[in-house]
Amino acid sequence: MALSKKFLQEIREILNKQKEKLEKDLLSFARPNSKNPEDFETVFPDFGDSTEDNSNEVEVYQDNLAIEDSLERSLRDVIHALKRLDSSAYGTCKYCGKSIDEDRLRARPTSSSCVDCKLKLKGH
Repeated sequence: MALSKKFLQEIREILNKQKEKLEKDLLSFARPNSKNPEDFETVFPDFGDSTEDNSNEVEVYQDNLAIEDSLERSLRDVIHALKRLDSSAYGTCKYCGKSIDEDRLRARPTSSSCVDCKLKLKGH
């Protein structure tokens, strides 16, 4: 079943908003990697020179690295979904080639697999 142009435009808008938010969130504590637009580098904070400041800097940096990793994965998913939209591959399961249900795409616009394949991959 082919997805309507209206539905695809709705999904594109959702994905673009997600992309904008993810980039904004990342830029609040990281800077873009000039060699890879999908990669960011967490900035090491500078709270001061005391032992307590140094300890807090390391703790915040480590927390931000974990957050960066999660946000980058989400951003990559969004970017890849937008590329699939541009290439007309959006809405087709990358494993079995069948159409992905609109309800699944509304719930998770970055989905690249149908529910059946996702369940098989998880071992259910």
